[in-house]
Amino acid sequence: QVQLAESGGGLVQAGGSLRLSCAASGRTFSSYAMGWFRQAPGKEREFIVAVSVNSIITDYAASVKGRFTISRDNAKNTLYLQMNSLKPEDTAVYFCAADTDYSSRYYPSTITGNYDYWGQGTQVTVSS
Repeated sequence: QVQLAESGGGLVQAGGSLRLSCAASGRTFSSYAMGWFRQAPGKEREFIVAVSVNSIITDYAASVKGRFTISRDNAKNTLYLQMNSLKPEDTAVYFCAADTDYSSRYYPSTITGNYDYWGQGTQVTVSS
């Protein structure tokens, strides 16, 4: 079992920055891949980026490439998403998720359905 809790969301003006955190508990954090997703009103949940147990990072979604940075601190059981140059279209609920499948440890998935544990989400609102 894995429990995930996001924090760090809020209201920010366009061009601003936020850092999201995802605190994990339960199963050993360093044993599974992690990902960030987001869901805007009326839209499907969107993959942003994922990271392996040894911090190998997938490609970022085109919409955030060059602005967002994922990282993980296995000693602190925490996943981060640094978001810079925020735009109004980044407004969404942001979720962290864990993929505990052994085969994904070093090759994190970009597929939403492959993630088996999810946090409750944190709202990010970017005003224009």
